[in-house]
Amino acid sequence: MAESDKKTKLYRFLEMMPGMVAWSVIFFPVWGSFLVPRLVAYFIIAFLVFWFYQSFKNAFLGIIAFFKIKRTEKIVWHDLYEEEKKAGVKMLSWEKIKHIVIIPNVKESAEKISSNLDCLANQKEINKEQMVVVLAMEARVEGSAEKAQVLIKKYQNKFGKIFVTIHPHKLPGEIIGKASNEAWAAKQAKKILVDQLGWNINHLTVTSCDADACFNSAYFAALTYHFARDKKRYLRFWQSPIFWYNNLKRVPNLITIVGVIGHIIHIASLMEPEQLLFNYSAYSLSFKLLDSIGYWDVDIIPEDWHIFLQAFFAKKGKVLVKPIFVPTYIDAPEGKTYFEALKNRYLQCQRHAWGVTDIPYAFFEARRHPEVPLLLKVLRLYKLLESHLLWSTNWFILTLGALLPPLLNPKFFQTSFGYNLPKFSQFILTLCLISLAILIILDWYLRPKREKQLNFFQKVRYFLHWFLMPVSTLFLAVLPGLHAQTKLLFGKRLEYRVTKKY
Repeated sequence: MAESDKKTKLYRFLEMMPGMVAWSVIFFPVWGSFLVPRLVAYFIIAFLVFWFYQSFKNAFLGIIAFFKIKRTEKIVWHDLYEEEKKAGVKMLSWEKIKHIVIIPNVKESAEKISSNLDCLANQKEINKEQMVVVLAMEARVEGSAEKAQVLIKKYQNKFGKIFVTIHPHKLPGEIIGKASNEAWAAKQAKKILVDQLGWNINHLTVTSCDADACFNSAYFAALTYHFARDKKRYLRFWQSPIFWYNNLKRVPNLITIVGVIGHIIHIASLMEPEQLLFNYSAYSLSFKLLDSIGYWDVDIIPEDWHIFLQAFFAKKGKVLVKPIFVPTYIDAPEGKTYFEALKNRYLQCQRHAWGVTDIPYAFFEARRHPEVPLLLKVLRLYKLLESHLLWSTNWFILTLGALLPPLLNPKFFQTSFGYNLPKFSQFILTLCLISLAILIILDWYLRPKREKQLNFFQKVRYFLHWFLMPVSTLFLAVLPGLHAQTKLLFGKRLEYRVTKKY
């Protein structure tokens, strides 16, 4: 995007718009209860019906995704590849496909990165020559190069190649963050592997992940199969279900709650028939696609949705995210103390919510690319708006919305409409508990065996802590999102903060 676009009044208005809309929605039931109580009531009823639909859609799609994961875990990918090849399906050569895994890290310990590398070294059905690891270190962090060399020495015989890139500090136009680091790492990888060694870029994938990611042992075999088979492989991102299961036993219950809800909503989104999925956290794409769109933008903070939007508009709206139903486990935010863990979760969520900056970016790109079908652009913009605006406002409407008109306007409460509004709200939210129960059950059966080895009192605590859900979602999901949108509203920029991994 041109820097001149970011200096326009329209761009600034679009940056302010999510915060303005969020606060308007939050305060509408307050002032509206005095002036237009009936309109407030209709608004709340409409939102409750919408939430009812969303809740049960997520539960239904979550159940389908659960069984999809269980079936996919049984697939032997190389055997499936050979069967289809014999049946005449045209595919790339399995052995020629190579996977470049970029691991951006700042202050993560060698032990933490080792857990990621162990998972990569344990990949099944592909040989080690097909795996290339890039340790993307930061020059601004003292000891990065030394830490990388320790890891290279330990794992040099586990992969086809493992090497380190050192991202220089304060390059022009960059801001500190994951995007600028991995963009540098990917460009260096191309110089080494494609330009110098002559590898065919058409046979390479790139996987972006955090230092704590642990890929399922079948992930790269599954990726090899899908990459080899998909005729539109250079217009695809691949996404696995992401779960906070690395350390869930160690984190506070309040963090566990938001993690569980996020898990099931995430796997439900993988099944959405509209195919409006965005890649998230740990994902893969072809190196050819990444190179053709100029790599990650270096002046943004949340890079995952943004890199999709870059590709989407550059490739005329033909890019899609395709799910690979083998789970990837990552760390939930934690800390040395209970309250430090809560603070780290808050800051992580605020950083994720900074993705609201993609809204003005997507709007300007939509105007710049008339070749992208209008309906596709509208649907993508809608998905962005829906995700971010619901993030910061849903709690207030669901918990307080129906109570305010009768409480603040006694005359309205004396009407049949006003008297029944809280009852209708309670009825809808009670029904939504069914979908919540489904989410909890799905989470329990998706957990690794080690996460289900709980004694009686731990199991009781697991189920009792769900009574804390209103508190947890408010302080660890809704308020961080609202905080990010409010900062952007007043022109205060967010600085990148790495979520601490222990």
